[in-house]
Amino acid sequence: MCHTMKTTTIRDLKHATTRVLGWAEQGETVEITRRGKALVMIQPLARTGAIRRPDFGERLRTIYGNEVLAVTATDLIGEARGER
Repeated sequence: MCHTMKTTTIRDLKHATTRVLGWAEQGETVEITRRGKALVMIQPLARTGAIRRPDFGERLRTIYGNEVLAVTATDLIGEARGER
């Protein structure tokens, strides 16, 4: 993977952090300078693949199947707060 190099100042990093980090998220290496001299580089991490999130719906189906509980969590929380 070929990285392009962007350069920005500490002041820019301070005031436009989201933009500068966005460059790194897009695969670009960013050089941060102070008074015209290179200070540090921000490099994107090597991606190992897509982030896999748990299937919470499937977990609930595995635990409870098609069972419908008589009392919902919303009802229990409302009771605990004295709202019901």
